[in-house]
Amino acid sequence: MKLKLYGLAAAVALAFALPAAQAQTTGGAAPSTPSVGKSSSADRKMKNAEEDRIEADYKADKAKCDSMNGNAKDVCQKEAKGKEKVAKAELDAKTNPSAHNQRKVEEAKADAKYDVAKEKCDGMKGNEKSACEKDAKAEHERAQADIKRNSSAGASSGATKPSAASTHTTGTAK
Repeated sequence: MKLKLYGLAAAVALAFALPAAQAQTTGGAAPSTPSVGKSSSADRKMKNAEEDRIEADYKADKAKCDSMNGNAKDVCQKEAKGKEKVAKAELDAKTNPSAHNQRKVEEAKADAKYDVAKEKCDGMKGNEKSACEKDAKAEHERAQADIKRNSSAGASSGATKPSAASTHTTGTAK
């Protein structure tokens, strides 16, 4: 058993010592291809650490909900879940920047807001609940339309806001 442990310790020590010895032998030469692999490995480790932080934040936020009761607890849980989804989408956009991933962030924010609004409506009754759900759905559809308009405007003309502004001025010119 001790022999295996010593062998493992020696292997780990060699694994760390070999790159350091290689760096010393290359002198002042430009970095070689393996350094690219190291940076992607570091990026992967950073992303994994961020994912772990997001998961820990979600668990902590959800634990805060445990002391609540009824609809307030449900709303709290939806807020925690929405915050987690947005954070994951933002992490994806940060590690792999693209228009598609930025759109996913905006969609996650809109969906989270909608889920929380729907949950808040569940605490109401009758006409008030119906009106609340209708407002929440309309707001969500408006947000989705804005996201779609901004992403299609950005894809076609390279601008994101001018199409939204021209839509508003066109609507008032009637």
